[in-house]
Amino acid sequence: RRQGEPPLENGFLPYLGCALKFGANPLEFLKEKQKKHGHIFTCHLAGKYIHFLTDPFSYHALMRQGKHLDWKKFHFATSAKAFGHGSIDPAEGNTTENFHQTFIRTLQGNALDALIEAMMENLQYVMLQSRTPKLQSNTWVTEGLYTFCCQVMFESGFLTLFGKEFNSNNDKNLSSKQETERAHILNALENFKEFDKIFPALVAGLPIHLFKSAHSAREKLGEALLHKNLLKRDNLSELVTLRMFLNDTLSTFDDMEKAKTHVAVLWASQANTIPATFWTLFYLLKNPEAMRAATKEVQRVLESAEESISLDGKHISLNRKQLDNMPILDSIIKEAMRLSSASMTFRVAKEDFTLHLENDFYNIRKDDVVALYPQLLHFDPEIYADPLTFKYDRFLNENGEEKTDFYRHGRKLKYYYMPFGTGIAKCPGRLFAVHEIKQFLALMLSYFEIELVDSSVKCPSLDQSRAGLGVLQPSNDIDFRYRLKCL
Repeated sequence: RRQGEPPLENGFLPYLGCALKFGANPLEFLKEKQKKHGHIFTCHLAGKYIHFLTDPFSYHALMRQGKHLDWKKFHFATSAKAFGHGSIDPAEGNTTENFHQTFIRTLQGNALDALIEAMMENLQYVMLQSRTPKLQSNTWVTEGLYTFCCQVMFESGFLTLFGKEFNSNNDKNLSSKQETERAHILNALENFKEFDKIFPALVAGLPIHLFKSAHSAREKLGEALLHKNLLKRDNLSELVTLRMFLNDTLSTFDDMEKAKTHVAVLWASQANTIPATFWTLFYLLKNPEAMRAATKEVQRVLESAEESISLDGKHISLNRKQLDNMPILDSIIKEAMRLSSASMTFRVAKEDFTLHLENDFYNIRKDDVVALYPQLLHFDPEIYADPLTFKYDRFLNENGEEKTDFYRHGRKLKYYYMPFGTGIAKCPGRLFAVHEIKQFLALMLSYFEIELVDSSVKCPSLDQSRAGLGVLQPSNDIDFRYRLKCL
């Protein structure tokens, strides 16, 4: 160590350092080190030196260090490693596209309205039409809740981003084409799950060739998203259309590499949204008070939009403004994500520099990583009383509107809720993700009676293998049942 550097946890294992202990339970590991060293310390993890910053009042110090810290390097390297395309860093010469700008342009602002409209239609198609055989005669259907969320969100999200194989206008063979399409998408879902299982290992630097079935699954996803196949589809989203154009005009990627940049888009759109949807619906089903409040809010918005619920093929339509007028659902989604997300914010030092914090400064070396682990913040009893308990109205103020005042040691926090990261690298798809979950919940509460098979079932534990990557999956599925309401 050199003078002025944060305290170091080297671990006992060569190269791995503290990686095994950290991997087993990052939250407990970091809490223990925080107690021992204070608000900044360095851990040796699998050959890298990572400085963890744990004081939320110092987070802005990190955000201000754009001159010395690079947020792209880690993200670009991880994407190339995990998805198998060439580097998307413009500095490396394969492409001149600014990916972050592309995502902001096609997932926010006016582009978001079109995505919300398409998702609303696709969710209802998937929930009602494509599941028709299961929904006959108002009998209860029992399924795993995670399995259900997985199928509905993946199929709807896939159709929303990558369009439909069939043109529904005046097509006599429409239903058989829809069946074929559905089989293709559910097959893509199986490949997605196979690949997603080993995603943490790829991020950690293991080569995909060690995982034969996952490698094969990734290649099949790539095949499905080749430009020649995407060109046969209708209603492609603006995101995918623009990405195809930029791939073809600004990059030197071959056809398969182009397709793999779309696999990256597919993964980013699903890997966190699916578990977030599960946790939100699970906590709703476990909390009758939350369920009543959410149902009432959805009814209020539908009534004011003059939307009626029917099963005769007429779809509910809620636009962005109407969805934004649902503070209770917002609070429920935020609380479920507070309890289940374990994302990590990384910055890589471009050079040796001095990091100035609130009351101190530390020397950081070139290529070291500075990281925030927001789960420490989300589970801090100083900020969130009784932090392990789901409280559906935690993010509502006394007027029933969004609450933004959270305090630690009597000081108001700027950063108190960070499942999507923060600063310039904040997830550009976060608004779409929250709207998707909100649409899913509004439609579930409108069309179905839903309940847990065992109302006293325990909350599944969080699968820690994905810590640092976003919303954690449940370690086991939970049975629930649903049937169409008698409308």
